[in-house]
Amino acid sequence: MEKKTANRLEHSSCQINRRHAMGSLLLASSSAALGQLPAASNPQAGGEKRLNHQSVIQSITRQTLWKNRDGKATTWFHPRACMLPADSEARNKRSLALMLMQEIGGSDYFGQVHASESTDLGNTWSEPLPIASLGRDKVEGHPGLQAGVCDVTPQYHPVTDTTLALGHVVFYRSAKFTSKDQLARYPVYAVRHRDGSWSERKRLAWDDPRGAFIYSNNCGQRVVLPNGDIMMSFTFGPTSQKRMVAGVRCTFDGKTLHVADVGKPLHNPIGRGLLEPSVTQFDGQFLMTIRAEDGHGYVAASQDGIDYATQKAWRWDDGKEIRMSTTQQHWVTRNDALFLVYTRQDPINENVIRWRAPLWIARVDPDRQVLIRETEQTLMPLVGDGIDQPDGVALMGNFNTTNATTMESWVTVGEWMPKRNARGNVLLARIGWSQPNELMPDQGAFRPSTSQK
Repeated sequence: MEKKTANRLEHSSCQINRRHAMGSLLLASSSAALGQLPAASNPQAGGEKRLNHQSVIQSITRQTLWKNRDGKATTWFHPRACMLPADSEARNKRSLALMLMQEIGGSDYFGQVHASESTDLGNTWSEPLPIASLGRDKVEGHPGLQAGVCDVTPQYHPVTDTTLALGHVVFYRSAKFTSKDQLARYPVYAVRHRDGSWSERKRLAWDDPRGAFIYSNNCGQRVVLPNGDIMMSFTFGPTSQKRMVAGVRCTFDGKTLHVADVGKPLHNPIGRGLLEPSVTQFDGQFLMTIRAEDGHGYVAASQDGIDYATQKAWRWDDGKEIRMSTTQQHWVTRNDALFLVYTRQDPINENVIRWRAPLWIARVDPDRQVLIRETEQTLMPLVGDGIDQPDGVALMGNFNTTNATTMESWVTVGEWMPKRNARGNVLLARIGWSQPNELMPDQGAFRPSTSQK
């Protein structure tokens, strides 16, 4: 029998001093609204099935999946989920949730990748079990150095009835991450078969000198095309600074992932450049959202998913800039509406590292590539005092989005408090839709997993 971990609803409140009471009230009212979006005075133009600005988010509820704020358990990090069929006879009924995660012990210091499953839409999860091929290996010619894996995102591949878990390599010599120990970094992956077994670890090869120091799709969202090709993106560079991003098309036969095309690069000369790109497809175009180190996040558009137009800084629909601090953003995609999940500067998180709490969600205007300000709401609230006691605020800068059913999407995040011995919980926010998301197949009846443990 699998050991089940019961989910618990988290009822958290921000402890903010009187000097910032107004910011606290605004946060509380946003959370309590349960996702109700106000009607817009100027509905968005677009395709026939695209919704106007009226509410499509009916509710937002939150759960704590694994607890470790007290330091008595494991701090799981990078919790990323995908939906897949419970058996091969029900490929169009994705009722099995697979979540990958790994322990965090410090900044960029991660343990072996583990997998957990849920057959009841995330209400309970199996005990996380290690994936043998996504642990650490000795590095030949470098005594004491080990090659680990991090930033892994799983995604079901319906053409081959497999699940592709793609991350990238990271190197450790002791119980911490140090930049001096990093050799050239590149994407690595493993494949989950129908019987629940995992393949060996493989490298996604790209023989291009522009990726001599690093090329990666770490933490990135991908799009699987009907023919099985995978549209994604690389961040890459010959050195650690001024990295580029580009659209990428890969082929995948259920065993081997192969780079078929790489588009023209986008550039940013500040710091490490452009990082952690995520791709989605909406209303006839591909969109990429990008982390950067110049106080902004960026968005770029493409017709073919290979060559993207020059990136634009994320702004509100009134033209005002959105201040972001070197943190990833991710898409929540419906057939009729597009959303972005992100962090940003706000009066309540003034002293929080990189403003990595709270998590926000807002509707995207895909034509103008801006966020619609009146639709913004708190997805995961800041817990604690982000002004006077920021060390006690759990950071939420590494998260993932999953379309779970036609009526529900998830955002999963691993908290961590870097100055509290890396403590934190794994949280799940459920976004309830007011009408079906036609991108998702029918879930059908829940049925137990056929995977072998």
